[in-house]
Amino acid sequence: MNPILRKRNLFLMKKRLHTLCLTSFMILILCVALSETSYSQSIIIGNEKSRFDIGLNIGPSFFLGDLGGHAGKGQRFIKDLNLPVTQLMVGAFATYYPNEWMGVRLAAQYGKLAGEDKLITTKGENELYRKQRNLDFRTNIFETYLAGEIYPIMLLHKNDPDYSPRLRPYGVIGVGYFHFNPQGSLTDANGKKTWYYLRPLHTEGEGFPEYPDRKEYSLNQINIPMGTGLKYYVSPRITLSLEILLRKTFTDYIDDVSTTYIDPNLFDKYLSPQNAAIARQISDKVFAIVNPGLTRNSPGTQRGNPNQNDSYFTTFLKFGIRLGPVYKDRYDQNVASRMRCPSRF
Repeated sequence: MNPILRKRNLFLMKKRLHTLCLTSFMILILCVALSETSYSQSIIIGNEKSRFDIGLNIGPSFFLGDLGGHAGKGQRFIKDLNLPVTQLMVGAFATYYPNEWMGVRLAAQYGKLAGEDKLITTKGENELYRKQRNLDFRTNIFETYLAGEIYPIMLLHKNDPDYSPRLRPYGVIGVGYFHFNPQGSLTDANGKKTWYYLRPLHTEGEGFPEYPDRKEYSLNQINIPMGTGLKYYVSPRITLSLEILLRKTFTDYIDDVSTTYIDPNLFDKYLSPQNAAIARQISDKVFAIVNPGLTRNSPGTQRGNPNQNDSYFTTFLKFGIRLGPVYKDRYDQNVASRMRCPSRF
């Protein structure tokens, strides 16, 4: 890859990460400031006392797209998971609760996604075409989103002030923004693997005049986070949650694979000699299984499925802390302290 372009990409990634961290820090400071003032006077919205939670989350991330997947035909959601390429995602969140049954969450996360055809478990013939394709990818993911949390059980008991279970199921849906930049690999005769950014290589002719329907894809996209979780109140101030969060996206190029193979001569026409040589190799790494002797796919041969966009999901363990007072007033706090089990007799 061009050294200047590599430095530029690294600079942009660092700048976005810096902005993400700064935004999260400012949110944290704001929440702390609001919580400090709430000790003397609770925030009142709709005659209900609101609160803020902040916290951290960590968990595995899974890619759902053209590359990799489980044995058999490509399937949806968890049926198409390939556990060997499981990655990790970490993040932070701040949630505002105007009442006990609804919350508004702002979150920022960083993680990785990956897929690799050769790791697909072979159980029959259905997966052999994907293994013969022999492509792989990896990418960093930076994301931020705004989402609503709904606690259905608390909604059903919203008129019961004494109802306060420790375990509370909830649903999440919102809108987010994420950045990705896929890489693919080439392995030399000595077994050394080198990774290259794929978008500048136009592996499927994105942006080439010969393919007017294939626009150059953006590395910054909108997604729709949606999921469900279980929150457990360890104490009135500390919570632990287990959450599954799916991201519906509007791009099919997180893994740089979407439609068909192109004429490799076009790489020489539109790319630099160095990038053309890389693109010619990395766009078609066929490993002949179904068609013995095949060294390269013919232009127009299917490479991916353009009828279904990529997605990804995470399984998060979330640690949250409530800011400000955890009781409505001093009376409730005194009553709660008297009702606790004694530490000793």
